[in-house]
Amino acid sequence: MSDDKKKKSFFNYDKNRDWTENFALVTQLGLTMAGSILFCFFIGMYLDKWLGTKGLFLVIGIFLGIAGGGVTVYRQIMDMLKDKRKDKDE
Repeated sequence: MSDDKKKKSFFNYDKNRDWTENFALVTQLGLTMAGSILFCFFIGMYLDKWLGTKGLFLVIGIFLGIAGGGVTVYRQIMDMLKDKRKDKDE
Protein backbone atom coordinates (compact mmCIF):
# COMPACT_ATOMS: atom_id res chain seq x y z
CA MET A 1 0.00 0.00 0.00
CA SER A 2 1.45 3.37 -0.95
CA ASP A 3 1.65 6.44 1.25
CA ASP A 4 -0.55 8.40 -1.16
CA LYS A 5 -3.58 6.26 -0.44
CA LYS A 6 -5.17 6.93 2.90
CA LYS A 7 -6.42 4.04 4.90
CA LYS A 8 -10.19 4.06 5.03
CA SER A 9 -11.50 3.77 8.53
CA PHE A 10 -14.76 2.24 9.58
CA PHE A 11 -15.86 5.37 11.43
CA ASN A 12 -14.68 8.90 10.75
CA TYR A 13 -14.76 10.64 14.14
CA ASP A 14 -13.92 14.09 12.75
CA LYS A 15 -16.85 13.98 10.36
CA ASN A 16 -19.33 12.64 12.95
CA ARG A 17 -18.09 14.37 16.10
CA ASP A 18 -21.36 16.08 17.12
CA TRP A 19 -23.34 12.88 16.60
CA THR A 20 -20.97 10.75 18.65
CA GLU A 21 -20.77 13.27 21.50
CA ASN A 22 -24.56 13.48 21.69
CA PHE A 23 -24.87 9.69 21.57
CA ALA A 24 -22.35 9.37 24.40
CA LEU A 25 -24.25 11.93 26.49
CA VAL A 26 -27.61 10.21 26.00
CA THR A 27 -26.07 6.84 26.84
CA GLN A 28 -24.44 8.24 29.98
CA LEU A 29 -27.69 9.86 31.15
CA GLY A 30 -29.69 6.70 30.50
CA LEU A 31 -27.24 4.49 32.35
CA THR A 32 -27.13 6.94 35.26
CA MET A 33 -30.91 6.92 35.56
CA ALA A 34 -31.19 3.14 35.22
CA GLY A 35 -28.38 2.56 37.69
CA SER A 36 -29.97 4.79 40.32
CA ILE A 37 -33.34 3.09 39.98
CA LEU A 38 -31.89 -0.43 40.07
CA PHE A 39 -29.68 0.35 43.05
CA CYS A 40 -32.59 1.70 45.10
CA PHE A 41 -34.83 -1.15 43.88
CA PHE A 42 -32.46 -3.77 45.25
CA ILE A 43 -31.97 -1.88 48.52
CA GLY A 44 -35.76 -1.72 48.91
CA MET A 45 -36.11 -5.41 48.11
CA TYR A 46 -33.45 -6.29 50.69
CA LEU A 47 -35.13 -4.14 53.35
CA ASP A 48 -38.48 -5.80 52.62
CA LYS A 49 -36.98 -9.26 53.10
CA TRP A 50 -35.10 -8.21 56.23
CA LEU A 51 -38.02 -6.44 57.91
CA GLY A 52 -40.75 -8.76 56.62
CA THR A 53 -42.75 -6.06 54.86
CA LYS A 54 -44.46 -6.80 51.58
CA GLY A 55 -43.31 -4.28 49.00
CA LEU A 56 -43.36 -1.12 51.11
CA PHE A 57 -39.64 -0.40 50.92
CA LEU A 58 -39.52 -1.65 47.34
CA VAL A 59 -41.95 1.06 46.26
CA ILE A 60 -40.19 3.68 48.37
CA GLY A 61 -36.86 2.59 46.87
CA ILE A 62 -38.15 2.89 43.32
CA PHE A 63 -39.45 6.42 43.96
CA LEU A 64 -36.19 7.42 45.62
CA GLY A 65 -34.24 5.94 42.69
CA ILE A 66 -36.30 7.93 40.20
CA ALA A 67 -35.87 11.14 42.21
CA GLY A 68 -32.16 10.60 42.80
CA GLY A 69 -31.51 9.65 39.19
CA GLY A 70 -33.44 12.68 37.99
CA VAL A 71 -31.42 15.02 40.19
CA THR A 72 -28.15 13.45 39.06
CA VAL A 73 -29.11 13.64 35.38
CA TYR A 74 -30.18 17.28 35.82
CA ARG A 75 -26.81 18.15 37.38
CA GLN A 76 -24.94 16.38 34.59
CA ILE A 77 -26.87 18.33 31.95
CA MET A 78 -26.28 21.65 33.74
CA ASP A 79 -22.53 20.91 34.02
CA MET A 80 -22.40 20.05 30.32
CA LEU A 81 -24.21 23.26 29.34
CA LYS A 82 -21.93 25.31 31.60
CA ASP A 83 -18.87 23.78 29.93
CA LYS A 84 -20.25 24.51 26.45
CA ARG A 85 -20.97 28.14 27.40
CA LYS A 86 -17.44 28.49 28.78
CA ASP A 87 -15.95 27.05 25.56
CA LYS A 88 -18.11 29.38 23.47
CA ASP A 89 -17.01 32.45 25.39
CA GLU A 90 -13.31 31.69 24.99
